[in-house]
Amino acid sequence: MKKIIPCLDIRDGKVVKGVKFDGIREVGDPVERAKLYNAQGADELVLYDISASVEKRIIDLELVAAVKAVIDVPLSVAGGIGNIDDFEKALKAGADKVSLNSLAIRNPEIIRQAADKFGSERVIIGIDAMKVGESYKVMLGMGKVDANLDLIDWVKQVTELGAGEICLNSIDADGTKHGYDIDMLNAVCAATNVGVIASGGCGELAHFADVFAKTPASAALAASVFHMDMLTVGQIKEYLS
Repeated sequence: MKKIIPCLDIRDGKVVKGVKFDGIREVGDPVERAKLYNAQGADELVLYDISASVEKRIIDLELVAAVKAVIDVPLSVAGGIGNIDDFEKALKAGADKVSLNSLAIRNPEIIRQAADKFGSERVIIGIDAMKVGESYKVMLGMGKVDANLDLIDWVKQVTELGAGEICLNSIDADGTKHGYDIDMLNAVCAATNVGVIASGGCGELAHFADVFAKTPASAALAASVFHMDMLTVGQIKEYLS
């Protein structure tokens, strides 16, 4: 089954949105938005604390618990997971899955540890990537820092280490509303046998149809189209069916 996943980017306890990681502005309350998307039929929700890593702290666990209390679909969380203990704390707070990004790059072995301890199905690897010349590069620091990793090589490595899912965010497409990065998605899907969540660039109904018709992506994640009340999950599912 293909999944529709609203993403709640959080900063200072509020849902925020920007374009290519810039121009960040507040767009709502995370608990109220989570409740709304759950009622609309979201297949999963993502709660991503965008400033946690920079501020060297774990995602707000009280907020994780508050969001989980108002939904009945799986919740994935991301932001500031610094070690295996933080991973466990996030699960205990109510997360069903935990997404690792910069920590996995600094210490790839954490992927194997988390998969062995909690199960691969709970381990998501978040990847921010952009096209440079003829290849794709993995980026860190809100898309500002080159991780010195080739995207396809990294995807193969995290798959071998036990990642259960990959969330691929195209920095080039992020917040532009011009559609998902089809070429990048196809390159990544060809390099792994785990589910790939498409992220970045969705702006209209046709983009959801495109990503599922033109790539093997297992899920489509979006933010602004939901937060700006441009589309509901129900409208998207009806259109796709």
